[in-house]
Amino acid sequence: MNSPDPDHRTTRAGAQHEFPSKATHAQTRALNASLVLRAIYDLGPISRAQIARLTGLTRTSVGDLVSELERDRLAQDVGRGPSTGGKAPTLVALVDDARQLVTLDLGERTFSAALVNLRGTIRRRATRDLQGGDVNTAVALVTDLIDEMMVGDHQPILGISVGTPGIVEADGTIRWALNLSLGDLRLGDILRARYGLPTIVANDSWAAAIATFLFRRDGRPSNLVVINVGRGIGAGLVLNGNLFEGDRRGAGEIGHIVVDPGGEKCHCGRFGCLETVASAPAILRAAAAAGVGADNLPDLGALAATGDPAAIAVVRDAGRALGNAIAHLLGVLDVREIVVHGSVTALGEPWLQAIRQEAVSRSLGPMARETNLIDGGLGEDLTLLGAAAMLLTRELGLTVHR
Repeated sequence: MNSPDPDHRTTRAGAQHEFPSKATHAQTRALNASLVLRAIYDLGPISRAQIARLTGLTRTSVGDLVSELERDRLAQDVGRGPSTGGKAPTLVALVDDARQLVTLDLGERTFSAALVNLRGTIRRRATRDLQGGDVNTAVALVTDLIDEMMVGDHQPILGISVGTPGIVEADGTIRWALNLSLGDLRLGDILRARYGLPTIVANDSWAAAIATFLFRRDGRPSNLVVINVGRGIGAGLVLNGNLFEGDRRGAGEIGHIVVDPGGEKCHCGRFGCLETVASAPAILRAAAAAGVGADNLPDLGALAATGDPAAIAVVRDAGRALGNAIAHLLGVLDVREIVVHGSVTALGEPWLQAIRQEAVSRSLGPMARETNLIDGGLGEDLTLLGAAAMLLTRELGLTVHR
């Protein structure tokens, strides 16, 4: 019998797990550099002494690491801070435009791209309408947008980030994106080969969650759920400050949970998925069937706000369906903050109220009542910014919660 592999153990299920090895000096230094950069990113301008206290590193180590960041033009001294009795400390801050990222949002009808700095400020943007669902056309559109972003003056490009509907593998392969008619598309490999830059392709709902988390400097929660409700429905989960992906990278696909087994057929092939009752197209179909004179969601929301009974019924039905799904999330995750964004937020307070009421009635009361449900609005740039945030997470290590 072969001797057991000392670097692995096998569970009864047959899965192998690597034992962690001792960190090398280079790995330790990279981790420490990430800690210092994160402190500057979140709290700058900040003194070196403050960074040492926050990170537990020695002042000498912090000084060396800050000097490296300054040589890389990622940080700079910005003057003196207040004195506490001795010499006033020198403050260091992030150079927001030291690096820029090319980021894309692959929407169902429109592809958008932006050139974004380290703070999520958009410096340049472009959009293209998607004509048809041909894979080659979609890839050509993506590369055309990237090329446009990289023309002209810009700072060094940190990498390329893409947010897309569907399930995406870690290597950037779009495994399943029904709304875009894409499947098994190795987009990450295609872009890395063409541009030679770090590239990340990620689920758009995950991207929105990371954007909401990273670019919110005040009162950042440890746990957060961000739900996109538009033509599709998906959730991004940030748990203990880190994106939760799931074992098969399918976490957050709540739009295809069956809520009405006798309901309409979903484009995934099943019947009665949440998207068939609570997405934008489903709500407008329900409004038309009820004889409500509203051709779009803002008009439907306006009618509901005036007290139109048929409009209110449609809006509340959609809100209750989503509230039911949120109740299950609360029961499993016990999060205190949920943000909903997307085109359906145009339905306004009657919709949000129905979500809250259903979530409270279908989950343990105290948990639901103490959960803050936030209207995130349209969130038009959330996928662009979130895809960028995910690349910042991987390349610079910025979003691990302190």
